Amino acid sequence: MTGPAAHGDVPAEAAGGVPGGAPEAPGDVLVGVDPQDFPVPALAWAADEAARRRARLRLVLALPPHDSRYAETAHRRSTERWAGETALVAAAETVRSLRPRLPVTTALLDGRPAEVLCRLSAKASLVVVGSRRLSRAEEFLSAGSVVVPVSARADCPVAVIGRPGHAAGGPRPLVVGVDGSAHSVAAAAFAFREAALRGTSVRALWIWRWPAVPPADEGDAAGERRRLLAGALAPLRSAHPDIEVAQEVLRGHPVEELAGASADAAAVVVGRRGRGGYTGMRLGSVVHGLLHRAECPVITVPSKQRE
Repeated sequence: MTGPAAHGDVPAEAAGGVPGGAPEAPGDVLVGVDPQDFPVPALAWAADEAARRRARLRLVLALPPHDSRYAETAHRRSTERWAGETALVAAAETVRSLRPRLPVTTALLDGRPAEVLCRLSAKASLVVVGSRRLSRAEEFLSAGSVVVPVSARADCPVAVIGRPGHAAGGPRPLVVGVDGSAHSVAAAAFAFREAALRGTSVRALWIWRWPAVPPADEGDAAGERRRLLAGALAPLRSAHPDIEVAQEVLRGHPVEELAGASADAAAVVVGRRGRGGYTGMRLGSVVHGLLHRAECPVITVPSKQRE
């Protein structure tokens, strides 16, 4: 293995990537690298996505700041930088073993990981992060937590890879939650584009929470939701006539139904209403629930690429 560089971005030549260590470019697939929990499933998934898009893969590791008042800070920083550079070289070599021809760059940057990834997301096509399935308290209090803040604030879609992929088999559908809102339509549009890249199908689910007071005619109420779902998907089906689409209206809780559908899905795609609150940590209960319960990658799509 080639040794890590001394400072700054890890040279791409040492990591088996694009000569010159170029900065991020529009359309990059970004991967957040955690030196404490090497994200091999996330790396493999992201490498496949970059190859499908004919995009560059950029591996990013961010070092959170320390209080400079303490004498041991400089030594600690040097140790952390060395560990980060070593992790980036190992991550790049892992990608190279999986996708020898895929262009890869690496970057060791200063800053809180979530803030760095959100900043870089403005020019990316996709951000990919691994999930350690932290408790909710750990997600909100840990300085290194990235899943919730990046999913809530990134300017591009964010894929959270929580566990190794499914066993080999036929192509699995992309499941997308649709409710007629602008953010769910954006999620559906992403799902159709992704299905075209993968050569797979789309399963669109309209989850209907059963009201406290049941409707007078359940059949009419369900039929209206089927019509709304068909109307929301009609432009996308016209734009992608070759994609097989299953449209279903289900009664139940969105987290329960989408998590159940994730067992046989390539990924679950959900929309995001907007940025998080003033801390950038707020996510809807459906997205947050899926991040803990889905059995496949969860892709969160903002209603606009830039807000």
